Amino acid sequence: MASLKVGIYCRLSEEDRNKQSETDDSNSIQNQKSMLIQYTLEQGWEVYRIYSDDDYTGADRNRPEFKRLISDAQQRKIDIVLCKTQSRFTRELELVEKYIHGLFPLWGVRFVSVVDNADTANKGNKKSRQINGLVNEWYLEDMSENIKSVLINRRENGLHIGAFALYGYKKDPGQKGHLIIDEEAAEIVREVFTLFSQGYGKTAIARMLNDRGVPNPTEYKRLHGLRYRQPRKKQSTLWKYASISDMLRNEIYIGNMVQGKYGSISYKTKKNRPRPRDQWYIVENTHESIIDPELWDKVQSLIKERAKPFITGEIGLFARKACCINCGYVMRSRKMSDGRRYLSCSNHHVSKDACEGAFISVAKLEQAVITELRRFTSEYLDKDELEKKVEFQNNWMAEKKRLEKDIAVYQKKEEEYARCIRELYLDKSKGILSEYEYLDFSRSFSAEKERFETLAAEAEKQLTAVMDKMQFESNCRQRIEQYTNFEKLDREIVDNFVERIYVGRRIPGTWDVPVEIHWNF
Repeated sequence: MASLKVGIYCRLSEEDRNKQSETDDSNSIQNQKSMLIQYTLEQGWEVYRIYSDDDYTGADRNRPEFKRLISDAQQRKIDIVLCKTQSRFTRELELVEKYIHGLFPLWGVRFVSVVDNADTANKGNKKSRQINGLVNEWYLEDMSENIKSVLINRRENGLHIGAFALYGYKKDPGQKGHLIIDEEAAEIVREVFTLFSQGYGKTAIARMLNDRGVPNPTEYKRLHGLRYRQPRKKQSTLWKYASISDMLRNEIYIGNMVQGKYGSISYKTKKNRPRPRDQWYIVENTHESIIDPELWDKVQSLIKERAKPFITGEIGLFARKACCINCGYVMRSRKMSDGRRYLSCSNHHVSKDACEGAFISVAKLEQAVITELRRFTSEYLDKDELEKKVEFQNNWMAEKKRLEKDIAVYQKKEEEYARCIRELYLDKSKGILSEYEYLDFSRSFSAEKERFETLAAEAEKQLTAVMDKMQFESNCRQRIEQYTNFEKLDREIVDNFVERIYVGRRIPGTWDVPVEIHWNF
């Protein structure tokens, strides 16, 4: 008989980090590996792979090795997931239920944690695993609140708590939470402010820096071995309009510490959202300024003067929807001398080598979207197509009824086996069954009960997915019928139907501009 394949999962926790160097595993990870390998050998199992996440919290769902472990488990490459404790696998009760009690049994994968004796092969300790999950969840929440209170205190005292210093500054090695000027980068910051005060636009300033080969803030930090935020995808080394704009508004350059512009949504996710200015933490004169007050005031006055008046109070028709097909950069709107509005790729203007550019009039793009939308709606609402939709909907309805029937059967079976288990216990108490007979029957009935519980849970998931699709189909049709007759687009129609529009450069010798529309359904 083939030995069982084990996926050993190790994770470093905050409280026992002990790094030897940046590239070495921590002592904690090494100890976990040694203990779990020894345990595997004692059980006569075979190590398939060791999955090791160092410097990741138990609430992080994007741990790379954790995701690889889940993928291998789903593909049945491993029979057992082995950890030191359940909390090393996850501290979230939701993930305990999703994987340890939900998907792992479906995939035929056993979960074992050595120290706290969690083992899905032992039917009797499910409650203890759930309690462990709940305790770990409380731990996460308490730890989050404690960290938050410490960070708030440091922010209120004007101490810099970010992982990365703002371009133009670097962290003071002699004083934690203090910034000192990085003179080489600070010279560029002063130049940007000076050029803007002399009347140069943000795009023009970006182009000047790019033409001279000045690396943008991220590239500068990379070249100088400074810490910087790692981009998710390949980052451009060019200065852009947005980076100039952000720099000109940042009060840190006048010696004020500004933090808390973004706040986390929940302790369960790393996603942040913008916070209103009155919730920021602003402490004046915490470090040496790069920009003097007179220059700062002049620049802020110019920014205010150049701000476009919000006459209509409405967002642009294709704002944040139209992108350059060549570089993916969001196109910006501009008004030409003839009074018409055009969209162009602003990335094209920051450097001659950045992008070949994209350009189209708003009117022409609007007509292209209207034409495509009319064609789409006419096809969708065509009688023959409608019949197909009805048939499609009927198929979903039949699937819904089948799943509801299956769930009722599974739940009835669960109840029957639960009743049988209760009756077995009574029979044992009365002496009708021996201890051996009771245990034998009980194991069999419990296994069947759990099997039907799993089947019911899976069917309920499928039912939810079917109902979501039925609702989506219904909403989609209602939205399309709502906009069957229109001559002009408005922002509501664009938001309802358009996910993204990619615009290219005019085809030489013609007036045709490539337009690629991605619909919002």
